[in-house]
Amino acid sequence: MSEAGEIAGQIAVVTGGTRGLGAAISTALLEQGATVHAVYRRNEEAARVLAGRSAPHRDRLLLHQVDVADHAAVEAFWRSLEAAHPGGVQILVSNAGIRADAIVGAMPPEDWSRVIATNLTGSFHMAKYAVQSMLRARYGRIVFVTSPAGGFGFAGQANYSASKAGQVGLLRSLAREVARRGITVNGVSPGFVDTELLADLSEEKKKEHLAMVPIGRFGKPEEIAWAVLALCSPKASYVNGAVLEVTGGI
Repeated sequence: MSEAGEIAGQIAVVTGGTRGLGAAISTALLEQGATVHAVYRRNEEAARVLAGRSAPHRDRLLLHQVDVADHAAVEAFWRSLEAAHPGGVQILVSNAGIRADAIVGAMPPEDWSRVIATNLTGSFHMAKYAVQSMLRARYGRIVFVTSPAGGFGFAGQANYSASKAGQVGLLRSLAREVARRGITVNGVSPGFVDTELLADLSEEKKKEHLAMVPIGRFGKPEEIAWAVLALCSPKASYVNGAVLEVTGGI
């Protein structure tokens, strides 16, 4: 895990950074001394809650309403960061993600498209400009929050599973492109974590999921944040193109 102070003063961007896993990741980075730009799409209440909870670090938490699926909006966001931080950004955690579950034979094409657009294309948009920012100092840490669904292919989640499998391909290709420039690209693959993504499932489905976990419980957001923080550490300099499974043994 990142030790206190070793990322102090660094600039971090966390997408989907104001609730659930993203809020835990933003909080962990703030507690380590980073300045965090937390990106969210539309849930202003969650953003306000995170801001209130982060009062001790209020000078280092900046909130931005940006749709990561919108390339022009993402480009404008990164241009604003260039002006604010001439030395560039050191950390990107690409965590923004949505679900729209249905079996393939009944899935509306718009649900396929919007999940891919947010989860996969949004990751590409953010990584593209993060790399440009990190190249200046020849240093950076990029972490994609992916999912075991990308490997298992859960029934009823073909769009989500495809987006997460695509993230792994994206991060591994990018890891090869930028490694010699001091930038590492990795993934964290959380299992079933007690966030809003589980809250909308039926009790029967939750029991099915829980039965798959050898440890016998759902994960906590803070446990995923720990893994992300470890990969953001300067000491994680020889970890590249890897996906760290944080699943309780699934």
